Amino acid sequence: MSLRNQIRALAAPLAVLAAVPLACALQGAAVAAQPPAPHPSTEAALMKALLHSRELWATIDVCSPADQPEFVGVRGSMPGDRHSHDKMYMRFHLQYMDAAKKHWVDLTSTRSPSFIYVGPGSTVRQGGRSFQLVARPGKPAVELRGVVEYQWRRGKAVVQSTSRATGAGHKSVAGADPPGYSSATCTIS
Repeated sequence: MSLRNQIRALAAPLAVLAAVPLACALQGAAVAAQPPAPHPSTEAALMKALLHSRELWATIDVCSPADQPEFVGVRGSMPGDRHSHDKMYMRFHLQYMDAAKKHWVDLTSTRSPSFIYVGPGSTVRQGGRSFQLVARPGKPAVELRGVVEYQWRRGKAVVQSTSRATGAGHKSVAGADPPGYSSATCTIS
């Protein structure tokens, strides 16, 4: 074997060995460039803060208007947890006021069977659902409210959850009829 071929034979493994530390250094740089994981106490404070955010609300944004008779729309808003890889979900249902017992009762036929994905956890999100009710001629009017259940998920794990009954004075980004409508309850005849 010539001297030139001997040098080439030795140079190839050396080039591979030189590339291994370089690849390891590059991989370390990529990991170092990622933001640090939140400190557990900071993460716990963030999860608790979600429950007290002004961006966490529910409202009735449709209450049997002329162009949608017997429809009730419930809209919810939830703050992001600042983790873009987390996913946010909502589930909606209605309750009626039991006039005799003076408390709210689930209208079970309106409970969503599953949570609806509303977006990644990086920022505030809104979602909504409309319910079509059956008219009850000759029956007294019924007072309804909505309830929205919220979940923040990381992978398959639920990292935070809560629910809110509807309230008035919230701004829906879509779906309100008439535009800007927001109420705590809706009375259907």
